[in-house]
Amino acid sequence: MNRPEREAAVRRVMERVPPPVPPELHAEVVRRGTRMLRRRRAARRVMWFLLFAASIAFVVWAVMARPWVEPPSETTPPLTGW
Repeated sequence: MNRPEREAAVRRVMERVPPPVPPELHAEVVRRGTRMLRRRRAARRVMWFLLFAASIAFVVWAVMARPWVEPPSETTPPLTGW
């Protein structure tokens, strides 16, 4: 199928009359959309809470473990008895 044939096929599809939509479909779509938005909002809140809890856990771990402090050297024995 070359380009003019594709364009003609698209024009035929676009010129067709759309099928009628059932009247009760609107209420169903609104109900599903509302439910979907509630779920997204709840998922977003859970993700923010988990991010906040993870950051608090990281801060507590960092304060307790202090990874920025260099550990003492254990390769040489202590100098005692001089």
